[in-house]
Amino acid sequence: MPHVVIIGGGLAGLAAAAALGSAECKVTVLEARPFLGGRATSYPLNAADENSPTIDNCQHVLLRCCRNLIDFYQRLGVADRIQFFKELYWIEPGGRVSTMKRGKLPAPLHFAESFAKLKFLSASDKFSIASAMLSIRYEYGTRADLEQVTMLDWLREKRQPPRAIERFWRQVLVSAINEDLDRMAAVHGLQVFQLGFLSRADAYEMGVPRVPLGNLYSDQVWSRYPGVKINERASVSRLQTENGRVTAAIVNDTAITADAYVLAVPFERINGLVPELALDLSTFEHSPITGIHLWFDRPITDLPHATLLDRTIQWMFNKGEGRHIQLVVSASRTLTEMPRAQVIDLALTELKDFFPRATEATLERAHVIKEVRATFSAKPGLEKLRPKTPTAIPNLFLAGDWTRSGWPATMEGAVRSGYLAAEAVMRAEGAEWRFLIPDQR
Repeated sequence: MPHVVIIGGGLAGLAAAAALGSAECKVTVLEARPFLGGRATSYPLNAADENSPTIDNCQHVLLRCCRNLIDFYQRLGVADRIQFFKELYWIEPGGRVSTMKRGKLPAPLHFAESFAKLKFLSASDKFSIASAMLSIRYEYGTRADLEQVTMLDWLREKRQPPRAIERFWRQVLVSAINEDLDRMAAVHGLQVFQLGFLSRADAYEMGVPRVPLGNLYSDQVWSRYPGVKINERASVSRLQTENGRVTAAIVNDTAITADAYVLAVPFERINGLVPELALDLSTFEHSPITGIHLWFDRPITDLPHATLLDRTIQWMFNKGEGRHIQLVVSASRTLTEMPRAQVIDLALTELKDFFPRATEATLERAHVIKEVRATFSAKPGLEKLRPKTPTAIPNLFLAGDWTRSGWPATMEGAVRSGYLAAEAVMRAEGAEWRFLIPDQR
């Protein structure tokens, strides 16, 4: 079996490592930072304080339809550390809660009962949304122009009322794709609803890690793959090429050689590491995410999570008995340049609109994380420009949520890209392996 060097210890690189490790390949993972997980990781809030809480850089969740991500967790033996929820909570300013969950009817009608009872939508809004859902069933995978139009254009084409767009479609899709509706290719929006809401009755169930994200990829979990070696603080400065092939990865002037190489790094780093590829990535842009951690002196909610309507803050996650709250704003361009104190003030003001108990609580600690380069912007016209795994260099392969994985920039997309890279490596060695699990449509 080949020796494979993987540059990048994010989810794409780790998924490739787990897949190749299961095929008994020798694998060396080179990660520049002192931890694994890339943008889906955790760290102590204060490294100098041994009692400091460990926080995730941003709340990452998955749905049951994320079949490859679940498979990856199973390969690492950590699937039991993900808690799935069958209820989705929507809160209006003032605190009124609506709950969406599956009922007794089979898919795609499993939401019919709870959807009819949602309080934050009018009867006409619900009728319009149901009509658009029917269009998704017919158009996803068959309509040719979905990659060329924005999701907002598609919704207007389907005559969605402004209230339905703002309170339903935007709430779900901006968080799922990390992009605004007027900047998002419609194909990605339809994919979210087809795979996550319509394909299976349990596909929508939301999984939230019970442990800090970094615990999912600890040294202990990699012990089941003795052929996989993880090297942290191993920053690759360049890939050395000769006669049209990669001959080494250079780390601190040391050449690390292998039979094949998987480059699992963000798109902005590719051409700096291997300029011979000359990939045109000029049309790729970033979309930011902002996470806000708040610690109160008392519980402010009993809900495990909720989507918050009509405000800047989109999601709330209860990280500790209602006292530690994490808030998430996707596609958070308006917050990128906002001072930290102003972001915290905004979060507190909005939180009190939904949770009356927050008015009486005292804020003990706050922390703001701005992921300016959180994901690529899934804009129209970009899909055909996302590169596939094989490259013009026969022993070099690409992975990352920005490659053509079949999914947008999500943890599932990252894992899919890693599995596709592992398949391509094995294929180049003359062996056919299947790691990727197809979507259930």
